[in-house]
Amino acid sequence: MTDRLLTINGLTKAYPGVIANDTVSFTIDAGEVHALLGENGAGKSTLVKMIYGLVRPDAGSMTLMGDMFSPPEPRAARAAGVAMVFQHFSLFEALTVAENITLGMENPPKHRELSARITKVSRDYGLPLDPERLVGDLSAGERQRVEIIRCLLQDPKLLIMDEPTSVLTPQEVEVLFRTLRQLSAEGTAILYISHKLDEIREICDSATILRHGVVVDTCNPREKSARELAEMMVGATLHEPLRDAPVLGDVVLEVNDLCVASATQFGTSLKSVNMAVRAGEILGIGGVAGNGQDELLSALSGEALSTPDTVTFKGKAIGQLGPNARREIGILAAPEERLGHAAAPDMSLTENALLTAAIREKLVTKGFVNWGATRRFAKRVIKQFDVRTPGARTAARALSGGNLQKFVIGREVLQRPRVLVVNQPTWGVDASAAAQIRQSLMDLANEGAAVIVISQDLDELMEVSDNFCALNEGKLTRPRPAKGLTVEEIGLMLGGMAEEETANV
Repeated sequence: MTDRLLTINGLTKAYPGVIANDTVSFTIDAGEVHALLGENGAGKSTLVKMIYGLVRPDAGSMTLMGDMFSPPEPRAARAAGVAMVFQHFSLFEALTVAENITLGMENPPKHRELSARITKVSRDYGLPLDPERLVGDLSAGERQRVEIIRCLLQDPKLLIMDEPTSVLTPQEVEVLFRTLRQLSAEGTAILYISHKLDEIREICDSATILRHGVVVDTCNPREKSARELAEMMVGATLHEPLRDAPVLGDVVLEVNDLCVASATQFGTSLKSVNMAVRAGEILGIGGVAGNGQDELLSALSGEALSTPDTVTFKGKAIGQLGPNARREIGILAAPEERLGHAAAPDMSLTENALLTAAIREKLVTKGFVNWGATRRFAKRVIKQFDVRTPGARTAARALSGGNLQKFVIGREVLQRPRVLVVNQPTWGVDASAAAQIRQSLMDLANEGAAVIVISQDLDELMEVSDNFCALNEGKLTRPRPAKGLTVEEIGLMLGGMAEEETANV
């Protein structure tokens, strides 16, 4: 790797109240896998948006393959050889793979020719795809393949990847890494953003660390431990979450033979789900994306109703209670989709605090909102969960993904729930914030709440859970003690293997 591909020199970008990037400089060589590390709000997203032409810098310059590079829009960046795979997929479920890829091309070839190219490129890079399949029928890992193949058809010189493994199984991560190594060997540079530091150590050749928009360090991540990388990012000693010895009480929430049809054509219906969660217990539920996680959270939160006695709270049938009624008795939830589901994008943090805390925090009296109390509650969430934002009046969409996640989780935790259901609690969150969120869930359980953690991060589930279940095609396995479960056993449970087969692994 001796050929300089991209040089970034003094890039600066400021927004009202915050400098997102402050004279950022670093280089990427051809064939290099370069990590961009930093806490939530450190400036990573703004930086890659400037490289990809989504944001114009206030100062500084870039050169790509020796030429001045200042893309006014993504189309210009793609034409220059820069491609990007975003954390959130931009695919239409009702269209085929080929049709989705056509939408992202300036001058798409005829359908038959494009399908042949998709098949060849996907086979060449070990990411097999059928161009005629509907995207809605694809797994999360297969959908990511569509995004990658769409980029590879552009023959990129630089591929930017934002949290590429957040929805992948361990097996799919291995396939992705083989593809990235092949691209690197062919001379394609990869700018890799991830909070999974063990993956950074495995795949990346070098790393640039941002803190508060400033480059604070560079290193070879293979020469550092994951803890050392995390501490370089936060500039302080990282404290691991601690859990008291669990003291389990009576069953608080029980689910009996729950069957709920998916609200969408491409969702996964729940099939005879059974579980019981005790006071003081953290029940971890693992599963590959798209196996009924959203449907389960909706059924537990009251967004999706069921027959009355399929869900009970302290022995009382609540299957027909909606979200507000369940919140009133202490059943709270934080869904996976933080922007649009957990938070209204154009509303302020104060207004978003009101949306779910009005009942339990008594923020409304006789139809009138107590805005003073609402602002104080929002500020308490911001302070206690270290949400990096100019203030409580800031719109939710203006926050980085990780900071919005901290706000969403903190908003629910500080309402003192009797039952808290969270889906992907630390998705896209840096190591320090993830540790804080996990600690808050453990503290809730220590105080006697029943906590259900739905996550695709198996390390997270093994760290916080007392018992573990797997969700596969809408079916939930029987719970097993999390302590002592092997990776092989967990993998079989995620794949829907019978319990007796996992026990013999």
